[in-house]
Amino acid sequence: MLIFDALAERRIREAQDNGEFDDLPGAGAPLALDDDALVPEELRAAYRLLRNAGLVPPELEPHREIRSLEQLLRAVGEEDRRHALLSRMRLLLARRAAAHPRGDLRVEAAYLDKVAARLARGERPD
Repeated sequence: MLIFDALAERRIREAQDNGEFDDLPGAGAPLALDDDALVPEELRAAYRLLRNAGLVPPELEPHREIRSLEQLLRAVGEEDRRHALLSRMRLLLARRAAAHPRGDLRVEAAYLDKVAARLARGERPD
């Protein structure tokens, strides 16, 4: 399979060098990221309603809350509040790992340890 990948990449690169992609429709325009072709047909209407209301699908809500907690950790100054936020993040990561057993909890735990270490040194997480 690698030979086919290399051949395809070479042909794409040659086409780019020859300018064959320069005049395509939509060139330079932003991508339409609201395509729901990968969402099962029976869920598309519900997902569209959620998106239009500014909500996310239920399976993505913990991910959204984790990102929100990361932003709060950057801004909060009190040590007690940081510990509370880290505890909440641990809970969400554990729930996500339980819901998706193929996920690698070691990676998430290592990430959380790095955040906690930076906070202990008085640094703000990135």
